[in-house]
Amino acid sequence: MNVSFIKQMKDMEREVLLKSVELDDDGEDFQFELEDFSTEQEIIAIAPRCVRCNTCVSECPVNAIEPANIFRIAKITDKCVKCEICVQTCPVSAIKLINNRVSYNDEDERDVIEYNLSNVRSPHRVVRMNSISIDYSDDNNWADCANLCPTNAFTLQFKEFFEGMEIGIELIDDELYPHINEKMCIGCGACVEISLNDFAVKLDRYIGPIIHSREIDINHDLCVNCFLCEENCPTGAIELVDGEVVLDNDKCVRCVECTNHCPVGALKRVEIE
Repeated sequence: MNVSFIKQMKDMEREVLLKSVELDDDGEDFQFELEDFSTEQEIIAIAPRCVRCNTCVSECPVNAIEPANIFRIAKITDKCVKCEICVQTCPVSAIKLINNRVSYNDEDERDVIEYNLSNVRSPHRVVRMNSISIDYSDDNNWADCANLCPTNAFTLQFKEFFEGMEIGIELIDDELYPHINEKMCIGCGACVEISLNDFAVKLDRYIGPIIHSREIDINHDLCVNCFLCEENCPTGAIELVDGEVVLDNDKCVRCVECTNHCPVGALKRVEIE
């Protein structure tokens, strides 16, 4: 997906002027000038197709995602460090990494600020169901489980469907009972997460290792031993030992915190080709 849109400079000026009235008490006229610029930023967003499995919540290394529930999807918070682990892990690819490029050219006759949004491809971890089972003795919100199942593996069936199957209870005519097609189940865990009874659905699944698509490059000659990288690393992966930056690759989640806080550019994220 690629999206482009523009914003008229006169609209931007009006917004900045209104804001300046709140901040400026000296009564002087406010002057708005904007020079040519171009900047890029990564955005991580969760699409409405979120199935409330909260896999992203459990896998986030910095607790930056508010859990979903049956009424709302998960939410990325300001704690996000752009490590992209949630993007890699979402079983239904509902979490998107978006590149946002904003630019302004003073020579453009349209006199606009231009925004370009584009999806960034990210590798995906393996999420696989090993086994899944239902405790039919539990009364549960089975209809919600069926409605949120992304592959329709979870369905509600009448008594006739279960003929010849051993499910552990006596079935009643005209009642609907849950059934999981294991061939269609992807192990997302949505049914487990939204179940009112914690053990109504039991899921055993495999989540593969994180696929790192970048590394942190350290220029020891530029480093000024300011300790900002160590202080701002969310996972404790960076230490200054005897005046030298030491990076623990096992702890490092390849986020933007150390590179953003380094004042001299001694730390950079480098894409792996």
